[in-house]
Formats: sequence, C-alpha cells, structure tokens
Amino acid sequence: MDAPNHYQTLNINPRATAAEIKQAYRSLAKQFHPDANGQDDYEHIIRINAAYEVLSDREQRQIYDEQLFQPHLGRTAQAQESYKKQRQTYQDDEKLFHHWRQKVYAPVDRLLCRIINSLEVEVEFLSADPFDTDLMADFADYLEECRQSHSRAQQIFQHQPNPRQAAGVAADLYHSLNRISEGIDELHWFTLNYDDHHLHTGQELFRIANALRLDAQRSLRICLGNWRF
Repeated sequence: MDAPNHYQTLNINPRATAAEIKQAYRSLAKQFHPDANGQDDYEHIIRINAAYEVLSDREQRQIYDEQLFQPHLGRTAQAQESYKKQRQTYQDDEKLFHHWRQKVYAPVDRLLCRIINSLEVEVEFLSADPFDTDLMADFADYLEECRQSHSRAQQIFQHQPNPRQAAGVAADLYHSLNRISEGIDELHWFTLNYDDHHLHTGQELFRIANALRLDAQRSLRICLGNWRF
C-alpha cells in the first residue's frame, strides 16, 4: 500500500487554504500528542509534522504539488535533491529531539525530583533535635546520596549534546543542576558548623532549582505542542 500523501496525512482537501492546513495540523497534533493519548506514536507524529512543514510553506507546497499532481512537469535533479535533504534533515532533527527527551531529559528530571522533594522530610526529621549526633549523621548520609544522584544526573546530561530545538530546556536543566550542587554544599556546611544560615541558603537554592526544573518542563511542553522548526 502506498504511503499517504501530505494532504491525506492531514486529512484535508488539496485545495485547502493556509488557515485550514493550520487548523488540521493543530487538531491532529493535539490528538496524537503523547500527553493526550498516553502513547508515543513518533512515526505518526513525524508524518504529521512533515506534512505541515511542507504544506504550510508556499514555495515548498508549490514544488510538492507539482510533483504530486503534475509529475510530467518534473523538477530538476538539483531541486529534487534539495527537497529530499530538507525532508530528511527535518525528520532527523525530530528523531534526535525525541531520543534526547527520553534518554537525557526524562532521567535527569527524575533525579532532580528525587533530590529536591526529599529535602523537606529530611529537614523535618533533623528538626527534632539538630544537635543529636545520630540525626545529624543521618542527614549527612542523605546529603551524600543527593550528591551521588546529582553526579549521575550530570553524567547523563553531559553524555550527549542537546538538539538545537531543546536549547531552552537544556539551559534550564543546566542551571537547575548547578543550583542543586550549590545547595548541597551549603547544607553540608550546616552539618559541620550548625549555622542556620547555611541551612536556609541550601533550602532556598533547592527552591530555585525546582523552579528552573519546572521551567524546563514547561519549555518541553511548548516544544511538543508547537512542533515546527
């Protein structure tokens, strides 16, 4: 069975207006968004985005229409090669983004959550008696676990470069990781000198890190919901 053409992919008439193309794309993007259907049907998403990439651009659509409806007119070899390269680059970029989202963003975000969300409970345990040696030792052990999780998150984050489409997401993660590192250092100083200033500073740095993590989450959703580059 032949693969559907771009108009069939978007379920629109070949004479559809730019507004109708955009409306069809938004409807399908929402329908097949991973957050909407709970599935990552990347191949279908890629076809939808590729169709919109071509049909939303006047020049690309004209070239595509000539190839689809008037094949006898043909195109020069150079134009054909340029079109194929554009299409392949678009698809490669999208696959790279989804791979980065799964292999880098998701595990780093989970590790950040594990570190940030556990602080309040650990501080509450310690508050029973901050000068209790055993409680402080337990808190120090907790900080070491945080440091190990942070180190793992950094290794994952640095393992592969982020795709250009995820630059904003990656920047927020990078700064969140830095604030976590600084926060752990401040909390460690608290275990050594019992100075509440270090405790409060560490808590504030964790709060900032979480805000940055949420910014990264929002940026990622924008990338997924308005996929066009």
